[in-house]
Amino acid sequence: MILQNNKTGMKKIALLLLLITNAVVAQKTVKVTEQTLKIKPNSTEELFFGFTEGDRIIFTFSEEDGKKLSEVSVAEYPDNTKFKVVDDKKVKKQEIVVIHKSAYQFKFKNESPEGRTVSVLIQRIPPGDAAANFDTAVKWVTIQDTTWNSVTKDVVLGYDTLMVQKIRKVVGYEKKYEEMVLDKSQRVNAKTTLDTNRTSVYFTLPKNLITESETKKVVAWAYWVGVGKESSEYWNQNRKMIVGAVQGVASYFSTPLGGLAAGAITNLALPSNGEDVEYALVNEENKKLYLEKKPIKSFDFGKGVATFKKFTESNMLQGRYFVMLKNDNYVQSIDVNVKVSAIIEHKKLKDETYMDLQVTPRITKKIVSEPTITTRKMLVTWDYGRK
Repeated sequence: MILQNNKTGMKKIALLLLLITNAVVAQKTVKVTEQTLKIKPNSTEELFFGFTEGDRIIFTFSEEDGKKLSEVSVAEYPDNTKFKVVDDKKVKKQEIVVIHKSAYQFKFKNESPEGRTVSVLIQRIPPGDAAANFDTAVKWVTIQDTTWNSVTKDVVLGYDTLMVQKIRKVVGYEKKYEEMVLDKSQRVNAKTTLDTNRTSVYFTLPKNLITESETKKVVAWAYWVGVGKESSEYWNQNRKMIVGAVQGVASYFSTPLGGLAAGAITNLALPSNGEDVEYALVNEENKKLYLEKKPIKSFDFGKGVATFKKFTESNMLQGRYFVMLKNDNYVQSIDVNVKVSAIIEHKKLKDETYMDLQVTPRITKKIVSEPTITTRKMLVTWDYGRK
């Protein structure tokens, strides 16, 4: 009877040992990485891997030359430190239990002026067969966190419309007319005279008038330079041409220059024979340079028996100008006629009443929720976001 009981006990012990052996075999170790790290002086190397809930991390490292590392740590990313050693040269099979599926950071810091060579072995013991093939790779993902804030804002409930009488300025009178600014004959000496063979004629354009109820502005002007009797004859021919062109039509100009400045004609007849003159249209600064026989900048320049030019540029419609004249005839003085005509635009304004539609919003205060979105990068396991 005693022998039978001993046999029964031995069988139970053998069965228990078999169950324990099977359980140990079931907890097989999976290699995550085995590598050698070259850590430069005063630098840090990091490794990142993912682990699942219930994993047991087995961490081993050693410095190949037996030199110490300033710091070695293992942390659940980003800053939940699970293991840390300072000034150590090796750690063997340090076990870390994973509570939550997460990415882990393995950091190796070398603060010495010399490099370090470290052998690293990271293993995991899965919690069961289902987790044996867990992918330990990690990745960076962009996460957007949304928080809702309550703010008080103006909210439009509707709109009120109202017709309001207003007053505005409108043109009540408008007229354009020609104003003769200059008509002068100027003697220019010959080269052989004791006096200089250079001279000038100046003119000032009518000054603009601008008030709340009236404006007078120069909108265009033109000038004519002609030598002697030949140019005078052609000026008279041009006058006849203007009279014929505008006969029977209401016009606001009466001279060839007025017609040219107004745009009614584009050209004037000029003589080809006779004494000529060198001319230049300049400002006061360049007038002095011209008389001193120095280089100048001019608005118009040339040489001939007669010439003309029109100006409509806004920067040329006010101020004083000088027509410079030079006679290159050695013995004969010449008489040069200079004419300037401006076109004036005259407007008178008057008050006009009109109805204006005014739209006024009806506004009330209301508490509303507005989102605040914060973007950040996060290190996660490879299966992050998968169902």
